[in-house]
Amino acid sequence: MRRLRSLHTYLGVFFAPLLLFFVVTGGYQTVDTERLKSPSDAETVVQKMRVVHTDQIYPKTGALNQTASPKAFKALVIAMSVGIGVTLVLGLILAFRFARSLVAVSVALVLGTVVPIGLLWIATKIH
Repeated sequence: MRRLRSLHTYLGVFFAPLLLFFVVTGGYQTVDTERLKSPSDAETVVQKMRVVHTDQIYPKTGALNQTASPKAFKALVIAMSVGIGVTLVLGLILAFRFARSLVAVSVALVLGTVVPIGLLWIATKIH
């Protein structure tokens, strides 16, 4: 159980920066996005999921969804973004407070920040 708890801590700390990035940008995208001209322009499943992410409605094929109101879903998404953000910060605080090795937790956090940035930077150099 101790190893499982340690694995959970290190994986959580490693992925926390990237998860926080996606939570913050997803919450922002909920309120201000680059959108398709119309939700009905969404054809692929990915485009339809993006419409859910950006417009808080599931697009109907060929319909404009003029009557759909995204206010309730948008409020839920914003509350979720804030809740996950707070949970992530609390998780990091707990990881640093109760970890056996502050160095290992710090390394996991630094790697979780540097690795995604490095991969994005490498991708710009290759392409």
